[in-house]
Amino acid sequence: MNAKNLDPSEVRFFHGSSHLKLAADIAEYLGVPLDNTFISRFSNDNLYIQLGASVRSRQVYIVQSLSPPVNDHLVELLMMLDIAKAASAQEIHAIIPYFSFARSDKKDAPRISITARLVAELLHTAGATHVMTMMLHSPQVHGFFPMPADPLSSRPVFMRHFKEQHDLTQAIVVAADMGQARSAARFAKSLGLPITAGNKERISDTQVQFNGLVGDQVSGYKKALVYDDEIATGGTILELSKHLIELGIKEVWVACTHGVFVRGGLEKLVAVPEITEVVTTNTVPIPEAMHHPKLKVLSVGHIFGEAIRYNYSRQSIGDLFVFGDA
Repeated sequence: MNAKNLDPSEVRFFHGSSHLKLAADIAEYLGVPLDNTFISRFSNDNLYIQLGASVRSRQVYIVQSLSPPVNDHLVELLMMLDIAKAASAQEIHAIIPYFSFARSDKKDAPRISITARLVAELLHTAGATHVMTMMLHSPQVHGFFPMPADPLSSRPVFMRHFKEQHDLTQAIVVAADMGQARSAARFAKSLGLPITAGNKERISDTQVQFNGLVGDQVSGYKKALVYDDEIATGGTILELSKHLIELGIKEVWVACTHGVFVRGGLEKLVAVPEITEVVTTNTVPIPEAMHHPKLKVLSVGHIFGEAIRYNYSRQSIGDLFVFGDA
């Protein structure tokens, strides 16, 4: 049975200030209006937020990526969830295309916070009854959410792009590190390609050291498709790409779900002649001034739209789930 369309009288769609374009794309795909959100600041810099339509007894969807400035966008989202809860919404769905705090997923130093868990609990306390996101940094983050959470997969849009736009002969998929190896293996299988993974040691937030590859080696391959969940400063991908080029790879394609691209991350990558394409999705807004001929941005609005439709219809979204076969 096909998922039914959303009844505009039953739902309300709102957006924070992080990604109006993606929120509008999702609402347009679903055929529902995107309601106004009024956001301003008091003289003491405190946020003032008002939802522009009644939410009483309705299913409320709030779209907000936790992109820079991350902390401002998080507080906006928490306030919007709290507003919907206090105004008697029936269900409150936090649609978070990029859950940036997922990188803080373990206690690997003394006296630090497992911030991914903390933020998940804050979302629940603020009023979210359900969270929908895309490609969490690690599988265990899914378990941090006290409410139902759906991490969606971006692999279908990458699979379509590379099958249609590239000759995959003599190509190999390379996971950026062992943490991404399982996800990259599913992606490689969908393309019918072999896989290897980088063996790295992180020295700091911006510096990594590579200690070779694990799995299949790249000897005999001319093209490498480097696959990661997120690129921020580009340090990991840059060092891995240099290592692959030293091993004889002639062309590198880079694919990541979340193109954060801070501190010149994109500029570093496109400056390497052998990196001929950087492919990302629109989970994070990329300013027009940063666009480059080597950059390709794929839309995931339809993936969120389909997941929302199936959820609304009380049907399984297993085909869109990040840890499934898709």
